[in-house]
Amino acid sequence: QLKLVNPSQYRFEHLVTQMKWRLQEGRGEAVYQIGVEDNGLLVGLSEEEMRASLKTLRRMAEKVGADITVLREREVDYDSDVPRKITEVLVRKVPDNQQFLDLRVAVLGNVDSGKSTLLGVLTQGELDNGRGRARLNLFRHLHEIQSGRTSSISFEILGFNSKGEVVNYSDSRTAEEICESSSKMITFIDLAGHHKYLKTTIFGLTSYCPDFAMLVVSANTGIAGTTREHLGLAMALKVPFFIVISKVDLCSKATVERTVKQLERILKQPGCNKLPLLVNSDDDAVTAAQQFAQSPNITPIFTLSSVSGENLDLLKVFLNILPPLTNSKEQEELMQQLTEFQVDEIYTVPEVGTVVGGTLSSGICREGENLVVGPTDDGKFLRLKVCSIQRNRSACRVLRAGQAATLALGPFDRSLLRKGMVMVSPEMNPTICSVFEAEIVLLFHATTFRKGFQVTVHVGNVRQTAIVEKIHGKDKLRTGEKAVVCFRFIKHPEYLKIGAKLLFREGVTKGIGHVTDLQAITTKENGLEESLAPGQLCF
Repeated sequence: QLKLVNPSQYRFEHLVTQMKWRLQEGRGEAVYQIGVEDNGLLVGLSEEEMRASLKTLRRMAEKVGADITVLREREVDYDSDVPRKITEVLVRKVPDNQQFLDLRVAVLGNVDSGKSTLLGVLTQGELDNGRGRARLNLFRHLHEIQSGRTSSISFEILGFNSKGEVVNYSDSRTAEEICESSSKMITFIDLAGHHKYLKTTIFGLTSYCPDFAMLVVSANTGIAGTTREHLGLAMALKVPFFIVISKVDLCSKATVERTVKQLERILKQPGCNKLPLLVNSDDDAVTAAQQFAQSPNITPIFTLSSVSGENLDLLKVFLNILPPLTNSKEQEELMQQLTEFQVDEIYTVPEVGTVVGGTLSSGICREGENLVVGPTDDGKFLRLKVCSIQRNRSACRVLRAGQAATLALGPFDRSLLRKGMVMVSPEMNPTICSVFEAEIVLLFHATTFRKGFQVTVHVGNVRQTAIVEKIHGKDKLRTGEKAVVCFRFIKHPEYLKIGAKLLFREGVTKGIGHVTDLQAITTKENGLEESLAPGQLCF
């Protein structure tokens, strides 16, 4: 917008309608640049005009139930004696009916690079003491506390209110309070850095569908251990990533610069083709957030310390402005499809019963809804009822496509469930298969890859060993070669979709690809009769 000085009533209503539409498109967020012509010419406004324009913008925001935050101001050289400025303003809607914007960020990096500590500092609001105090609240098991190594996937939340201020555990007692006062939530998925837990890390990246990945690199060790592997995983799964160089308080400036140069060299290599953008000021952080969402080739790099708190605010500014990847139209289309929920975690909670955690990939799920879950070992689907839903540890009535949540299933027998199952609406008639074809690229293999080879296949939340039945048009594959391969699951059938991204590994063997064809098991073979005991009826 060029200027919004004292608009007429009709123009004001028109501007408000425009703002409503922009907020809806940006799923509750919009950035206004004031003092810029429609064709992008930086004209700038005088002090008085800018004050009047911001006042109008504030009135417009109040009308639609939003808050405004000035992101940055800049003076422009324009042919006039009066200094002229342009201002960038973030407009964010105050959340209603639990509709906060939720972004999932997977945290990757080598063991001991400071991932859990950084998350502890961001979500608890207290700096670390240099000996790992900040990460203690994130660990889920006793052996993690004793060894200081993450071995499981844990979730941490960081909120931003409509004014762009951080909401975390420092001023809120519970996760419920954070959800209530936030209009934007960042859910961090803390993954394991150690090579021993690589399958857990891959499962976290494939099944939890993160929007972005944060690669943490320690300034004093540089690119070591699993860093390259994690970088490769994020690129193979096409997850946009940004880089955080931690522990800068331990090193000299020269060491930090050496690590930055090492990263820049790797990112510019032909395989990566990324454009590194080093963030040194608030201005850089705002630019990085906007460019990063528009162009997947840009990779922001932050240098910070969890002990001294240096440059930590820049990361918070970046996360606050980071826009969602999908617009409202794409989400609406997903919501109109039939319900499909991926089961990633299974718990038994006292006085609640069986609880499953995961992501709703399409449709809408409500409390009290009847769904079917499967496939079981013999390829059946069982009926169940959703008793209650929780999102980020607070109760929720309706779950929409793309959101992660936990569903309570009441007295349903936990032993019938496993990770990798799906819960779908009964009218979906899901296709399941034991044999499928995929177009793959063999990234690394020590010898030749041939028929009869066993690999662990990851497709979304499915993780199972499969045998190579046939390689079309070839006898064997070597590193870097492409082919269509037929796989067969060795244990039980799974629910797959054509076009789904696939990752497989076995020791040092690694490959990526996508599912091209399914040999569906028909209903007759599937044995969908009423052969189970009452209460576990198939559909």
